[in-house]
Amino acid sequence: MRAVVVDDEALSRALILEYLAEHPDVEVVGECANGFEAVRAVTELGPDLLFLDVQMPKLDGFEVLELVGADVDVIFVTAYDTYALRAFEVHAVDYLLKPFGAGRFAAALDEARARLARAERAPVSRVVAGARREGARRERILIRSGAQVEVVPVGRIDYILARDDYVGVVVGGRELLKQQTLADLEGQLDPERFVRIHRSCVLNLDRLARLEAATRQSTVAVLKDGTQLPVSRSGYARLNELLR
Repeated sequence: MRAVVVDDEALSRALILEYLAEHPDVEVVGECANGFEAVRAVTELGPDLLFLDVQMPKLDGFEVLELVGADVDVIFVTAYDTYALRAFEVHAVDYLLKPFGAGRFAAALDEARARLARAERAPVSRVVAGARREGARRERILIRSGAQVEVVPVGRIDYILARDDYVGVVVGGRELLKQQTLADLEGQLDPERFVRIHRSCVLNLDRLARLEAATRQSTVAVLKDGTQLPVSRSGYARLNELLR
């Protein structure tokens, strides 16, 4: 079994490596101190198992999994957040609650071995979705292009377009592609701020300048930069309700 260890605390990584030394069937192929290193390591090394800290600066553990996209067995390492622990249990992903001992570590590793033997993995997308707090709204989104990762605060988003299996996130006139459905991303954003104005477009209300009649039966949203976006009847109703 090939493993990557990810934790921003050097002592925590050292403890995991010390415990893993007692299990010769596990080969540590990577050690990472932050989320960006983790994304690169998982992508390049393709491990069977990931020991992943939940709370890290820059990119947290959930964001690492979101960017990796691949299904990999994960043992989460966390010091708190009981909501996350419940989600891990529901989705059959194990966790180590700091501080943990050798016995608890061995039990988690045994479960990982068993899952690997059964070729049974919880899809990463389901793990990430389940681990986020119910009703929590995202304050930033992550967009990966090759080896580069762009962190976009939601306040910088102008609007979002449906692009088949992707979304086009428009920021300052640039369109950034992200592999996610429009409905999924919309559900993670504040509905008082981001509004579905058309079946293929979600608008940041802060960018709206005015609504104009394009024809007798159609309306466009005119943004502050002059961009015009079509508005459906249902979108018009939503805008009217929010702008009252």
